[in-house]
Amino acid sequence: MASLPSEPAGVAGRLVANALIAELAALLGPADVLTDAASLDMYSQDVFSRGPRPCAVIRPRDAEALAAAVGLVTRAGVAVVPRGGGMSYTGGYLAPRAGHVVIDTAAMDRILAIDPVDMTVTVEAGCTWARLYAALHPLGLRPPAWGTLSGRYATIGGGMSQNALFWGAGNGTAVDSALSFTVALADGTLMRTGSAFFRPFGPDLTGLFAADTGALGVKATVTLRLQREATHFAFASFSFPTAAAILGAISDVAREGLASEVCGFDPFLQAQRMQRESLGADAKALLGVMKAQGSVLGALRAGARVVAAGRSFLDGVPFSAHFSCEGRTQSRCDDDAAAIAEIARRHGGSMVENTIPKVMRANPFGPVNSMLGPGGERWVPVHGIVRHGDAVRIVEAITALYAEHAADMTEHGIGAGYMFAIAGTTGVLIEPVFFWPDAIDLLHRASVEPAHLARLAGFAANPDARAVVERLRTELIALFGAAGAIHLQIGRTYPLLSRHDPAATALLRSIKAQVDPNGLMNPGSLGL
Repeated sequence: MASLPSEPAGVAGRLVANALIAELAALLGPADVLTDAASLDMYSQDVFSRGPRPCAVIRPRDAEALAAAVGLVTRAGVAVVPRGGGMSYTGGYLAPRAGHVVIDTAAMDRILAIDPVDMTVTVEAGCTWARLYAALHPLGLRPPAWGTLSGRYATIGGGMSQNALFWGAGNGTAVDSALSFTVALADGTLMRTGSAFFRPFGPDLTGLFAADTGALGVKATVTLRLQREATHFAFASFSFPTAAAILGAISDVAREGLASEVCGFDPFLQAQRMQRESLGADAKALLGVMKAQGSVLGALRAGARVVAAGRSFLDGVPFSAHFSCEGRTQSRCDDDAAAIAEIARRHGGSMVENTIPKVMRANPFGPVNSMLGPGGERWVPVHGIVRHGDAVRIVEAITALYAEHAADMTEHGIGAGYMFAIAGTTGVLIEPVFFWPDAIDLLHRASVEPAHLARLAGFAANPDARAVVERLRTELIALFGAAGAIHLQIGRTYPLLSRHDPAATALLRSIKAQVDPNGLMNPGSLGL
């Protein structure tokens, strides 16, 4: 990409920015308009990349203030870029040129209404998945798909704009839980999509604004459908000899709808994970959740089993898969776990200690320390959701690509692996992951726990290694595209329009022109 200016071009651009900043401060209050260098640097980067600086970061505190601010900015001819929790790695909130206004939705974090009669919840877009879980869990309620592993910071508005999956992935992705949005359009209009208790009501306008990366509007509020939270659980983990074996088992489990969550690791990635956390943290997480469920004795027993298993129970395991089952009765959960065990056996799997799914479920929105490697290495994934029938072939192609670039990767200290997850009943998520020695950036320092960060040696800036990682990601995205994969959090990294039917692309462009005629809503996202 050509170099971009670090501030609005010329004296005229600076005068516009200064006047706009003054108007925004009058509208929102000076404390909610950030223009200091540290803030502008922080908000010009995501987990992987840095982008051009904004002229300001604003923090509106309700839907009306958000809409008024959006209208004010766009009338000045300045671009608007929304940002949720900042956990993205696809450039979704990194503008193509400097001088834009970033909307930080973090101050809009209220839970507006929980309705256990009509089974809905309405939140402001800046509410995190962890905050929603804390409010709903005591009531025994949750959305069908209820967040990502980064949900301590990741917001519900971000999940609706980027799409995401992990918790409740057996039910689909984050946007599948949405009923309606309130969206601030480019002209400052607040628009409600669809119905507040059923989707869709006519053409699916909620779906239109879902996974749009803010290209069509900025989400102000989100209404989600609810279901009763499970009260019983079963967990199982298995070793598999090959990628084909683990993928065969995961696909069978997904098709049968036996698990609420599934994750699988290749040997490299599972070794990385086992280095990251401590045995004490595992036992503490289990103890806390089981005490909260009223089972102190069960907590002590589970913690003892974790301690007995240690951190070496996956030593020598080629591939591992970890399954969580949930339901209203323990017998149902146990039956599902038994069915998973039979599927695993058919695919050559053997049972191992089930510490990983237990600990993950015990602390679903834990620290995001894994956004750095065990020694402070930089981390970035790339992913595709693929058909079950294509998964083995795609993993073989990924492995071949790693082998093709082995010399470069070795020279620059780049480690690579991949993980798997289910995506409803129809797909498998395959996520190649890279670690490489490079400098820790501002976003990592703001997100990783300080005590954990202090233990990391860290590395000097390493642009050569990063360039190799960027090239590998580009080739993997092309590989996924050739296989017909689709992607979450498209941002500015994954191609969308070229993979659509041409008529669908034309329709999407016309909708963008209708709701954002001047192209000022997160320009460049989705390729628009």
